[in-house]
Amino acid sequence: MKFGVIGSAGKIGQMRVETIMAHSDAELVAVMDMTEEKARAFANGAPAFTDLDRFFETPMDAVVISTPAHVREPLCLRAFDLGLNVLSEKPLAHTVDAARRIVAAAKAARCHLGAGFNMRYYPAFSYVKDIIDSGKIGQVDHIRIYGGHEGLPKFAYDWEYKAEVSGGGALWDVGIHMTDMARFLMGEITSVYGVATENVWQEPGSEDNAMAIFKAPSGVNAIYQATWTDWKGYKSLVEVYGSHGMVRGAYAPMETLLLTMAKPGGPVTRNRNRFPEIMVREKLKSWKTTALASFQQELDEFIRLTRGETGLAIADGHAALRAVEVAAAVPESSRTGQEVHLENLGPMIP
Repeated sequence: MKFGVIGSAGKIGQMRVETIMAHSDAELVAVMDMTEEKARAFANGAPAFTDLDRFFETPMDAVVISTPAHVREPLCLRAFDLGLNVLSEKPLAHTVDAARRIVAAAKAARCHLGAGFNMRYYPAFSYVKDIIDSGKIGQVDHIRIYGGHEGLPKFAYDWEYKAEVSGGGALWDVGIHMTDMARFLMGEITSVYGVATENVWQEPGSEDNAMAIFKAPSGVNAIYQATWTDWKGYKSLVEVYGSHGMVRGAYAPMETLLLTMAKPGGPVTRNRNRFPEIMVREKLKSWKTTALASFQQELDEFIRLTRGETGLAIADGHAALRAVEVAAAVPESSRTGQEVHLENLGPMIP
């Protein structure tokens, strides 16, 4: 499968290029970035471009778009107009309307749209999904989900946190991965009620804290928090509580906890995994090794998605859209004091 990459010189773009180069069923045929020097630096010998028209003159099957959110819409629309499949970083766009237009264009072109929610492939979180599906904790009752870090000092560029280009604050940044995780684990999110504040960093339109309750048609509810004021450092966490136990997945560090019982309130069996091999590898080589492994799995499933396979873990266009809609719904609920209702999208079918 022939891939082009837009935004190849960025931190994530470089890893996307590396992932394509390493896949036995993928070929890197073109890259594009802001300057020729940057484009060529990470092209690995593939043709490098700064001009979009010339980039898309290269025959390809799909394009990976690894750019800031506010420039993704025209890139996605151009790709779909050419009949190309797209794997886009998160968030899909910096506004709900733009995200909806991208999804509509993908459907009109009958192309596949994959979303870069690679944390679905982190071992701790895939373990949680497997435990839920296995029935080991019984009937799922509710979920607690959290994503946070220290906020603005974590960012290298202002486009990462300025609302007019990023979409918003913690909900659109670290929180959007966990919004997707909530939907991945509980099913569709059709109701959002929450609060969002800008009391700490006071960056207009970019919430530094958001707390919400998500509801699913299945009856499962989630308690959610996204924050830019976790002074302890980066953390993503999900806990799923069922009638016969609970399961927790967290990063960083990567860890899981499973509690099971034969009946509610009965004797508890505990199973904990701290993934020492991942901890050592990240200490010696960096967190990027874990991200890269997840990108490899994601790329493999994206290729399989474009070939018609179903039942995959990869996030599709509806997942990408719903994450953006939820990121906008929490501040809306905070402003109005009312619950925000969302359409049940279900899986996306090109």
